[in-house]
Amino acid sequence: MNHKAREVQIKLMRGLLDLVVLQYLRAHPVHGYRIISSLRKNFGVYFGPSTIYPLLSTLEGNGYIKSQWDLQNERPRKVYSITPQGLDLLACTEESLTHIYRKLSLGVAKIGIKGNHLGLMRKDKRKLLSRTQVPR
Repeated sequence: MNHKAREVQIKLMRGLLDLVVLQYLRAHPVHGYRIISSLRKNFGVYFGPSTIYPLLSTLEGNGYIKSQWDLQNERPRKVYSITPQGLDLLACTEESLTHIYRKLSLGVAKIGIKGNHLGLMRKDKRKLLSRTQVPR
């Protein structure tokens, strides 16, 4: 992965970190360190305790997740699980992301961009687009 693509991936992960954490918790309850290691393993991005634990605290304060202490192991661990409000937020966020993606895809198609390059449009499409003042 080139440097620019990596920068974009990290930026997106920062912006969507709460969504990713809620996705993990939807699958099953986990403790904070497991979230940190899963993010690094699955996305190749390291978010440390100073990022993850305040995020978990905020999500819990907003009622999207809840925690309880697991005292069954040698070391007590706080285990987080998603709440019904968190599931609602996750569904709403997924719908919003899908909507944004569709709009971006349609918008790109409307102006004739294919991939990262301007595509050549058929003559009839250029005529239609010229009426809407889209530059050729």
